Order: sequence, then C-alpha cells, then structure tokens
Amino acid sequence: MADRISVMLTEDQIDARIKELGDEITKKYEGKELVLICTLKGAVFFACELAKRINLPSQMEFMRCESYGNSDISSGNVKLLLDLDQNIAGKHVLVIEDIIDTGRTLSYLMEHLKTRKPASIELVALLDKPDRRVADIKADYTGFTIPDKFVVGYGLDYAQNYRQLPYIGVVEQD
Repeated sequence: MADRISVMLTEDQIDARIKELGDEITKKYEGKELVLICTLKGAVFFACELAKRINLPSQMEFMRCESYGNSDISSGNVKLLLDLDQNIAGKHVLVIEDIIDTGRTLSYLMEHLKTRKPASIELVALLDKPDRRVADIKADYTGFTIPDKFVVGYGLDYAQNYRQLPYIGVVEQD
C-alpha cells in the first residue's frame, strides 16, 4: 500500500507563523528566564525553530509520552517514557507540542508538570485539531487550527515515517 501526501501547510507558511509565535512569546516573557519543554519525538522540529525565534535566555528540556504507538488512533492510555533532567519549581515553563488531537496526552502531561510547582506553565502547539478533542485542554499559543485529517511532516509521523518532510501534509492511502 503506497501513501500519497498532499500539502496542507507549506514550509513558508509554517516558518512565518513560527516567527510570529516567537515574537509573541518573547514579549510575554521579557525579563524572565524560560524553560522550554519539547515533547518528543514529534515536536522536535517545531521546538528547534521556535527556540531560535524566542529572544530570551532559555533552557531546553525534553519529555516523551506515548499514546499512539504505531497506530493513527490514540490508545487513550498515556505512558511517560522520558522525564525532565531538572527541577522546574519556581521557573517559567513553556511546553512545546506538535499537535493537540484528543488532548489526552497533553492533559496528562500538563497536570503532571503542574505538580512540580512551576512559577507559570503555558502550552504552545504548532497544530490544533479541535474536532477530535476529548480532554479539556487548550493551547496558550497555536500555530494553525486544522480540520480532522491525519497529518504528517514537520515532525509528525505515521508509524515513524514522514517526520522529515518540511511541510504539513495529509496522508491519502490508496
């Protein structure tokens, strides 16, 4: 079975929006030190590009949760596979996510991080798919709101494939 991928968001569109998000976040956190938490693996492309556009002192941390495995449907069970290296108590935290789909994974992650008593915690997502939401979660900063399509590229995958695409595309199976 071959996959066809149609472009939903171009590399230029993504780049322009990330610059806007970086400017907005820089203004909001001016004078504060920020801990950026990238959710692996999907958000790594977005996190790197966003971090370059946030003109503040910041530290980068990584977390990894899983709810999809090798499927295109969330299992509903969230597992924490990689935790932070540092204590975030009293620090300003920005969680960087590739996509908010059902919201289960992010809801779990945000609640988990809040127990560590950061000074503030906000969420930035490259993509938001509100039609699929089952958990009560909303990003503080959103790149793009998209329809209920299975998307790949710019870090998003289908069974670990297509992350390297420089755009967001819709998988159309033959």
